[in-house]
Amino acid sequence: MSSHLFADHPAAQPPGHGSVESLISQARRLRGDVDAVRRGSQDDGTDPRGRWQRALYDLALHQLSDIDEHLAQLRDGPAPAPRPGSLLSRVGSAEWNLLTDEAEWSGELFHILGLDDTAAPLSLDELPSLVLAEDRPKLTAMVTDCLVDGRPIDGEFRVVRPDDTVRTVHMMGEPVLDADGSTASMWAVLRDVSELRRSQRAVSETRDSLRRRPLPADAGQRAAVEPREAVPPPWHGLLRFPHQGRPGLDLAAGYLPSRTHAPGCGAWYDACPLADDETLLSVGDLAGPSAEGAQGPTVLIGALRGLATAGTRPAQLPDRVDRLLEDAALPPVRSALYCGYRPHTRTLAWAPAGHPVPLLFREGMGRELAGQAGATLRAGDLLLLYTGGLAPADVRRLLCLAPRLTEVDSAQDGVRVVTEKCGEYLGQEDSCVLMARVTS
Repeated sequence: MSSHLFADHPAAQPPGHGSVESLISQARRLRGDVDAVRRGSQDDGTDPRGRWQRALYDLALHQLSDIDEHLAQLRDGPAPAPRPGSLLSRVGSAEWNLLTDEAEWSGELFHILGLDDTAAPLSLDELPSLVLAEDRPKLTAMVTDCLVDGRPIDGEFRVVRPDDTVRTVHMMGEPVLDADGSTASMWAVLRDVSELRRSQRAVSETRDSLRRRPLPADAGQRAAVEPREAVPPPWHGLLRFPHQGRPGLDLAAGYLPSRTHAPGCGAWYDACPLADDETLLSVGDLAGPSAEGAQGPTVLIGALRGLATAGTRPAQLPDRVDRLLEDAALPPVRSALYCGYRPHTRTLAWAPAGHPVPLLFREGMGRELAGQAGATLRAGDLLLLYTGGLAPADVRRLLCLAPRLTEVDSAQDGVRVVTEKCGEYLGQEDSCVLMARVTS
């Protein structure tokens, strides 16, 4: 399969045999150490913390075993198939020629999708027929961005095989340009990540079960002195957040479940890529938890991404989102911020739905961007978006963190400062914080 975009790069040299053997030995020693610690831990299977720890040990052992297999393939050449239950999976490849409407698939891709490798490979128009209905818009958006805007593909979707089994597939690809700079074809590699996602869900579910345990009698006293940490929200993994950042922005976010009652799964945050490197930043909460748990934020984030990708500006989002939630029989938005950031001009435009406004930290000072709907930012600026429910005194506490926040090296460090210093106030009900640091 051709890869025209990398034709000018020299081929990487394979690692030496001895260096690979050394890595294999290290991986096996670490796997043995982890297994010994796991077997030495006391767990009778009834304690929620013990179940969570066991799930983490199992995931770590799975991944270390797969690292061993990856390194063995480097040493010995491709293996015929992964071992049963491995998180390692076959990698298939494909290229779709837009000029001739021809498609070329590797045998591994037929295997991943459960298709007969003697059949003709599917065209780009036919590929969505294998995809779960609710994931088809995601695939269409990825392919359109690649073919029209030249963006690399990096995303996941679920496919339904002919035997009705559902598998999660991770797809990465790029457009291939002709001499005139036009898109001539699209190539991609696809990997079955179902087992990996299943192991990660087991860790998440046991962690959530641990959080839902009744608090001991002295929990309120200990909460006042123990530092608070942001955690992944219940819907994390259903919709991916670009933790690697966006053009001109370093991004980080966190979810703080309520200290006083069971999490309601009504708060959300998101960063959605738009055309011309623009990013839609959003954070908010619903008026009440949905009966289906994480469905509310998942539907809302999906709706926001669809509306924004279709060209809806931040100022138009509050009304459009409210109408969509009514049709979906979900709670209305209680408060939210919808912000569009354009890195080329460093301009930020937003529409509030409720009382929160963006907080800007610059040169040791913090202030609310109140009474306006746009601002021009500078390199080094730190932007903090938070969900509603905070009293004015709580916002002042956030602004008092300006000397600390303007010295952090990353958005993640900024989220850590906010949750450690103000987590007690942010956690009276489910809440989210989103930090964006202007990098250039």
